[in-house]
Amino acid sequence: MTGAAGQLGVDLCRLLETRLADPDSAVRAYAGLGRAELDITDPARVRAVLRDQARPAKVQGGLVVINTAAWTDVDAAESDETAAYAVNAAGPAHLAAACAEVDAVLVQVSTDYVFAGAANKPYEVDDETAPVGAYGRTKLAGEEAVRALLPTSSYVVRTAWVYGQSGRNFVRTISRLARERGAVSVVDDQTGSPTWSADLAAGLLDLAVAEPPPGVYHCTNAGETTWFGFAREIMAEIGLDPQVVSPTTTDAFPRPAARPAYSVLSSRSWLDAGLTPLRPWPDALAAAFAAAGDDLRG
Repeated sequence: MTGAAGQLGVDLCRLLETRLADPDSAVRAYAGLGRAELDITDPARVRAVLRDQARPAKVQGGLVVINTAAWTDVDAAESDETAAYAVNAAGPAHLAAACAEVDAVLVQVSTDYVFAGAANKPYEVDDETAPVGAYGRTKLAGEEAVRALLPTSSYVVRTAWVYGQSGRNFVRTISRLARERGAVSVVDDQTGSPTWSADLAAGLLDLAVAEPPPGVYHCTNAGETTWFGFAREIMAEIGLDPQVVSPTTTDAFPRPAARPAYSVLSSRSWLDAGLTPLRPWPDALAAAFAAAGDDLRG
């Protein structure tokens, strides 16, 4: 697994450790690799590491690579798309090429930002992609490279609005701002599905074990809300009055990168493959605070 130090990577490593201790689990061994161990922008290093990992994996049933490494700074990607492309597009291409050489499976994590956001119903996996910013463009390029280079043994899993107990994310930011300022304004004209990284990690691992048909899948916590609605639910979880959050518009808070106004992802492909759906997002948020409330309070 790549990106082991990121919020999704941390939860995935924790889950893999738990599964490894279960004698009935399909997980026989795992390696959580951060950038120091595996810089996915370095093709020679990628090839060497995967060759090394593939040798023992063949004895244990095969190698599955889950790529959680990514450039996730949406605004910074606008000013340095070349750097974002190196991580989000070229990196997955290097992984796919190396996986092809050692007969490994690749699970590539992608994003709702590959869509334009002009829809009025959840996006299906085969709906037209049309990213509105550099981040989305680079992630889409990564998807296309993986599926082109490894068509019979790769999965692209799009997700959205991910938060966890480590790193920078909306939950930790809103919690901190509410303490510091007492009141916050949050946009109410962008809609998506908040997704707890621990639930996403479980979904990714279940997909890797189940081995459904290769292709593109969507995996988020169920339901939808706006950033404003999400923020109010966060306030309730940390014991503050949700009324301290007031609604505003995207136009009132201009950012370097455009965001899709509507980026809810349909779970139809996930369900059709027989995979377990993720719980509703408010339930996941409550579970996240029950598991790691101090960390989520920023």
